[in-house]
Amino acid sequence: MIITLRGVRGSIPVPGKDTVKYGGNTTCIDIMTDEGDRIIIDGGSGIRPLGQELVAQLPVNCSIFITHTHWDHIQGLPFFLPLFIPGNNVGIYGSFDPVYMKDLKTILAQQMEYCYFPVRESELNANINYHNLREGQKIQVGSATVTPILINHPVLNFGYKVEANGKKFFFTGDYEPPLNIYSPEDEAYEEYQRLVDQQKKVLTDFIQDVDVVVADCQYTREEYPTKKGWGHGTHDSCIDMARDANIGTLYFTHHDPTRTDSELDKIYADVMNRSDLPATQFHIAMEGTKIKL
Repeated sequence: MIITLRGVRGSIPVPGKDTVKYGGNTTCIDIMTDEGDRIIIDGGSGIRPLGQELVAQLPVNCSIFITHTHWDHIQGLPFFLPLFIPGNNVGIYGSFDPVYMKDLKTILAQQMEYCYFPVRESELNANINYHNLREGQKIQVGSATVTPILINHPVLNFGYKVEANGKKFFFTGDYEPPLNIYSPEDEAYEEYQRLVDQQKKVLTDFIQDVDVVVADCQYTREEYPTKKGWGHGTHDSCIDMARDANIGTLYFTHHDPTRTDSELDKIYADVMNRSDLPATQFHIAMEGTKIKL
C-alpha cells in the first residue's frame, strides 16, 4: 500500500503563510494498494486536489469511506471532479444517522442543495453508489479489506482499518478516548470505569500490531481540560494508544486550525523529548506525506 495524507487539518481549512509546511486542507487520506485499488478516507478539502489529479487518468474507479459527516470531513466532496464525469465509478461508504434518521446519501446530498451549492447531487454524472455500513462489516475493495469500528465522538463515527497483502493501516477519524463522568468518590465511579476500560480494550484489540495508525490529537495536554467532550484526543492519548496496541508507526493528525507550523514543530519536539515513549515511531502528519507499506 501507498498511503498519501491529502489533508491533515481539523475543523476548517486554513491556507496561508503560517500553514505551508504541514498544510491547511482538512481531512483526506488516499490509499493505493499494490494492485491499484484506490481507497479514499474522508472528503475534507484535501480531496479536491486529489480529484484534479485523478481526472488525468480516466476512468476513475474509487471507494470513499466517510468516518463521519461533520463539515470538515465532507466539505470537499462537491469539488471532487470525478463525481461530475460519466464513466467514473465511485462507491461512498459511511454510517446511517440514528439520531436524525438520515441515510448517508441524504446527508451528503443536502450540502449540495441550491441554498448551499449551485449543482445538486442529482446532477452528478458519475456512477455513484452509496452504502450504509454497520460496525464490523468487512468491505472488500479489490485486494484490500476495509473494516469499520465505532469510536467515541459527538456524532456516530467510524475508525477504519485497511488490510492488504499482509499490511495493516488504521485511521481513527475524530476520536476522544472515553472518560469517566464520575468523580472517584462517587458511588457509580467504579462501575462506569469498567465500561470505559472495556471500550478502550475493544479498540486496542481491534488495532493490535497495526503497522501504521493516523490518529486524532487536536489538543495538547494543557488545552484538553477546557475541551473535554468536544470529541478529540491529545498527544498523550495517542501515545497511550500506541503503547497499548503495539503500533509500529503513529502520525498525529487533525491539527487545530489555530496551530501554526512553528507551533507544530514545538509540539513535536516536546513529544519526542518525553522519557516514557514506547518503541512506536511518532510523526506529525504533514500534507503530501507518502507512507509505503
